[in-house]
Amino acid sequence: MRLSGLDTDGSLRHILGQAVFKIARTNSLSSGVHGLPHQEMLAQFCVSEGWSGDLTTGLFILGDRAAAIHGLRDNECGLLNFVRCYDPADRNHVLELFEQAATSCSTFCFSTTIVLETGQKQPVFCIGESSGLEERYSGSMAGVFFFPRFMVEGAQAVLRQ
Repeated sequence: MRLSGLDTDGSLRHILGQAVFKIARTNSLSSGVHGLPHQEMLAQFCVSEGWSGDLTTGLFILGDRAAAIHGLRDNECGLLNFVRCYDPADRNHVLELFEQAATSCSTFCFSTTIVLETGQKQPVFCIGESSGLEERYSGSMAGVFFFPRFMVEGAQAVLRQ
């Protein structure tokens, strides 16, 4: 698992200070790679869907597909509801990351796997930010989940739609 924060220079860093990867600030892909527009290129490799959270109520709203992949019947849930399907070794780290983001306006990202009912593992990447935390018990979060169109351990893909 990788838990990272976004530095002011645009690079991603591991919480322990080790470099994970770098984000280049460039427009070189503005016309798409190999002639594909960004959305088509993204859809070829993964399913992406936005989410939001209201820190006043503690409720998060996930898109339909993100909720289904997280094993939820409803789009609206608490943080523990959607984190419970994550790899057990990663859950506390993800919860700590959300807790930190809820106390200070920040941008964050993480990656882990969702353990499906079949025992297969679906990778998930999340990028988000928190804002509006000027007053106690206020603010919001918003972000996007990315689900690659493959599962770990060579299992059959669940995201071919």
